[in-house]
Amino acid sequence: MKINHRFSIIFPIIAVILAIPMAVWAGGGGGGQFYSAGYYALVIETGLVIGAIFLGWLIKEKMGIHIPKLIQFPFLWAMCYVALRVILQPPIPFSLLAMYMGVCTIAILLYCSLTVDSWKDFSHPIAVMLREDHAKAKLSRYATFLIVPGLIAAQTYNQMLPSFGEPIELRTVHPAPPASINVHKKLVTLQTAENPFRIGDDGEYLKVGDESKYFGQNAWVDDAPKFLQQVKEGGIVFFGTAGCFFCHGDNLDGKGPFSFAFNPIPANFADPGTISQLQETFVFWRVAKGGPDLSREAFPWASAMPPWEKHLVTNEIWKVIIFEYWHTGFFPRTWE
Repeated sequence: MKINHRFSIIFPIIAVILAIPMAVWAGGGGGGQFYSAGYYALVIETGLVIGAIFLGWLIKEKMGIHIPKLIQFPFLWAMCYVALRVILQPPIPFSLLAMYMGVCTIAILLYCSLTVDSWKDFSHPIAVMLREDHAKAKLSRYATFLIVPGLIAAQTYNQMLPSFGEPIELRTVHPAPPASINVHKKLVTLQTAENPFRIGDDGEYLKVGDESKYFGQNAWVDDAPKFLQQVKEGGIVFFGTAGCFFCHGDNLDGKGPFSFAFNPIPANFADPGTISQLQETFVFWRVAKGGPDLSREAFPWASAMPPWEKHLVTNEIWKVIIFEYWHTGFFPRTWE
């Protein structure tokens, strides 16, 4: 069976169309932030795709080396996983990652079965492994039939292992925030408020994502940039003034010395499913008001977080939020 050349052009077009929602996600959902946090991730992903296509063409057409489809499959699958898990910003939850990887797996299988010849190229080594009786086929067959069931059995065992945790309840981990809150007798509108200490070297507001250039730098040196000075002051609040590390841990992973005394345990900020999925104003609300301000949808387990507005001034709350995002290397979500 031959595939018409014009028909084969449809597949890249479909791939581009499917990539548009991912591009919007990477850009934070709007045009204004598209050129900040997610823009560079999208450029890297596009470069990976173009580089992979060029490398494949170079190996096949110029070097004359045939790469079997059975080898191409795991390579393409791994490249998709790295792009979605590591490069894409902000990080996506595991459930969304599993959904995207399922779509990628189906797309790669369609690529491998696009023509009769490509499907034979993909399936022939598998057929040889299953049917032939020579030593290499037997060895690969025995290894496959031992390793694959073993991995499935281990995963099944881990999933079925009894847990001593609380029973599953209907609880919203990130409940909807109120429209506005009153902190130190000042009204803060959460949808429009901005962190006043998100300041760049030029003294202007630093757009979300642009702070990546400060990631990995030392905020405790004397000549630190203005943004890192705010990070340092936020770190002083986290480790000193408020002692947040007692619950949230030195590495902000929710494993502080007091953490397991609470139910639920404190939030793990190093997990992509927490502050990287939230706006800075949402975090401000949670820090300022703590567990007592949570709505009914956040129960039956509320939060042991105290209302820090009773112990910290507003500026200290904003600065500790700057520190938490810098330390974890995540970007806050935006309203756009």
